[in-house]
Amino acid sequence: MPDDSGPPATPSPPAGGAARPPVLLVHGFASSYAHGWQQNGWPDLLADAGRTVLPLDLPGHGAAGAAAAPGAYADVEGHVAAAIAPYAPVDAVGFSAGARLLLGVAAADPSRLRRLVIIGLGDALFHPDDHEPLARALESGEATEAVVVQLFLRLARTAGNDPASLAAFLRRPAPALDEQALARVTCPVLLVIGDRDFSGPADRLAAALPDAELVVLRGVDHFAAPRDFTCIDRSLDFLDA
Repeated sequence: MPDDSGPPATPSPPAGGAARPPVLLVHGFASSYAHGWQQNGWPDLLADAGRTVLPLDLPGHGAAGAAAAPGAYADVEGHVAAAIAPYAPVDAVGFSAGARLLLGVAAADPSRLRRLVIIGLGDALFHPDDHEPLARALESGEATEAVVVQLFLRLARTAGNDPASLAAFLRRPAPALDEQALARVTCPVLLVIGDRDFSGPADRLAAALPDAELVVLRGVDHFAAPRDFTCIDRSLDFLDA
């Protein structure tokens, strides 16, 4: 069952700075901070390593509240950037849609991030899918034959998110990310992707980033990556945690 308690209160900015910055965790589409990170133990592991965690629910997800109006999702990147602003530069970990948002935020202002972990995002970034079939399936509650649509519908139900809000989120205007934009992401980036991930491979994405390391998880699909031990270990090591 999902944790309905919502994310903990966002910590206050440290007085006088800190040796290691806080870590922002940005979940994927149809998930939440509680479902995507807390259930997989990330906040506890980071806390054990002495890191402050910045919790975040994307608009239309988790404790951020439901809103079926398209205007509520006009600037999701700004929502992420606002969570970073009091603490910048921060370390950040993003999964899937959260990873894409963090790349966009980093491309717009590289000074916001010290280190960045990207999980479950690959070269499909350069060839965006048509999200309308999934949006319509969320609204109707009826799955299509597409396996990916079925998986996202199941995820939305498990995480307890509002389907109409998720459909509106999918239909938001999302700025394109190409090689020219990604070249502005100057912080070190760790790319972690399963070799069974529908978003992969990630060779082109890794090549487009000025300072990137690519880790391929053997036998791991898209949704399993955030709970994979190798993914967690490599990510924590990359973040000096």
